[in-house]
Amino acid sequence: MSFIGVLEAVGKGFEKGLKWALAFAIPVEKLIGLLFPSIAPVAAELVDATTLIQNAVLMVEQKYAATGTQSGSGAAKLAEVMLLTEQAVTGLLGKAGIAADSGYIANIISAVVAILNVQRAQPVSQA
Repeated sequence: MSFIGVLEAVGKGFEKGLKWALAFAIPVEKLIGLLFPSIAPVAAELVDATTLIQNAVLMVEQKYAATGTQSGSGAAKLAEVMLLTEQAVTGLLGKAGIAADSGYIANIISAVVAILNVQRAQPVSQA
């Protein structure tokens, strides 16, 4: 089952689905190792920033899946995640010594989406 397929199933039971989607999420420490290998020592801010981005991506994807428009515009989804996260992520990355502009944060968001898309999805129980 693809990530989008999982989110479609998740979207049908939004409240239960959000808990499941967050449980499905990649451990943030793993994302940090993939996204920021050279600066892992300042992990606290990076964990917070990466968690924020991943949760926002999952929430936006789930919102689109719940409305049956998950194949909607990637640009619109990115804009929504940027709106939810850009200011906080810029501050957190700044504390970690990373000067991040909108383009940099958009690239991180795209990387998180790409990583989530290649993760092997677990079958969704229809409980």
